[in-house]
Amino acid sequence: MKVVKTLEQNKSTDQSVTQEENQTSYLKIKKFKFVMLLFFLVFATAGITTFALAFGDEKAVNVGVTERSEFKKLYEAYDKLNENYYKDLKDETLVNGAINGMLESVGDPYSDYMNEEEAKKFQESISSSFEGIGAEIQEKEGYVSIVSPIKGSPAEKAGLQPNDKILKVDGKSIQGMSVTDAVLLIRGEKGTKVTLTIQRPGQEESMEVTITRDEIPIETVYAEMKDNGVAEIQITSFSENTYKELVNALNEMQDKGMKKLVLDLRQNPGGLLDQAIKISNLFVPEGEVLFQVEDNNGKVEKYVAEGGQKVTVPTAVLVDEGSASASEILSSAVSESNDIPLVGTKTFGKGTVQTAEEFEDGSNMKFTTAKWLTPKGNWIHEKGINPDYEVKMPDYAQLPYINPDKELKESDMSETVKAAEQMLNALEFNPGNVDGYYDEDTKAAVQQFQEKNKLESTGILKGETTVKLMDQLRQKLKENDPQFKKAVEVLNKQ
Repeated sequence: MKVVKTLEQNKSTDQSVTQEENQTSYLKIKKFKFVMLLFFLVFATAGITTFALAFGDEKAVNVGVTERSEFKKLYEAYDKLNENYYKDLKDETLVNGAINGMLESVGDPYSDYMNEEEAKKFQESISSSFEGIGAEIQEKEGYVSIVSPIKGSPAEKAGLQPNDKILKVDGKSIQGMSVTDAVLLIRGEKGTKVTLTIQRPGQEESMEVTITRDEIPIETVYAEMKDNGVAEIQITSFSENTYKELVNALNEMQDKGMKKLVLDLRQNPGGLLDQAIKISNLFVPEGEVLFQVEDNNGKVEKYVAEGGQKVTVPTAVLVDEGSASASEILSSAVSESNDIPLVGTKTFGKGTVQTAEEFEDGSNMKFTTAKWLTPKGNWIHEKGINPDYEVKMPDYAQLPYINPDKELKESDMSETVKAAEQMLNALEFNPGNVDGYYDEDTKAAVQQFQEKNKLESTGILKGETTVKLMDQLRQKLKENDPQFKKAVEVLNKQ
């Protein structure tokens, strides 16, 4: 018997009905009106509603709409602009701007506006693939920041990390810009380049990162059999096929002799709520609470696990500061309702639920409708979830990206040189003093690295040398992952 039923056995045909019809079972939660928890950067971020009649002329207002006194000021502003602005204005632009302004006024980074074109791109991005850099962003304290890069994406390969602030896009400042506007600047066709000016926490100097946009496939589950029957399965986001992919991965790992499971949710920024619920149900016993939802009236509903096949092998879950939203729902569900240990660092901390409303013209509005609480009633918003076993990654995991197009050579002095020295040191090529000064010792270390990798021994860090240096550092991190090792240690004691 498989660890879990195949998708065909468990497949549900229900797609969507109103949120009011949701009660206590996990299957009913998927009837939320297209609820999203957190959106990817290259997925154009949320919504737009339309009160077009409310902004029209007197004739339009009188057609089937009762005039409301609270809109009087809005009507006046609309009329004055149309009558007196120095050039022609489009009604659609004014209406959409007013809606966008309403959403921005609530001060919630997860309530947002998406026009028809953006909504279409978003729908494509969650169902197949999209073109961009592959990172999820959010607005925080006036800055647009990275939540998490997508596994295998240009953003990940370029070294972008959670909490990196994006200061500029192709030299244009985006400070104070909405996420939607930032997305439009950063997105682009496959093969084109975009240069981001990044400010990394703890570093004084900003850095420029040039990324070549690519097609980002929506493959969200990666499975690998490790030693001694330990399977590692990584979920990078919660897209519409994630549950199906996970079921297939679990069955594949069982066929290969899985005895223990490490479920990796690190750098997973979230996604579709229904997928997180279906996956949580695989790990939580029937009748136990998956999570709770508190509406704007303070009413709390509990959503519980149903029966069916369950994952029965000993399991541990990896989390970090890039684990957000749907990842946190899954993490808290397995932790509080099934005592599955969490290993890593504190999660991101997103405890709200968004609903996306679509309108006749194809536009869309996303706004926060509720809080979600852990099975024990904790609200983790802006707090995160503390793991049972806190294990930090090595310092070299936080080193900044080095632009391969930039030449570093003897006598140079900069923070970038210091980062290169730290990389060399981590790979056991001694650069001498790690002080940001490219001296003879640094040059000798670069030459040693080049010779070992059969590259031209110039002592200059540029191009292929830089790329190989960063690739080997990533490979070392993968092979010596302290969080994964701790998870295996914990499982071996069970």
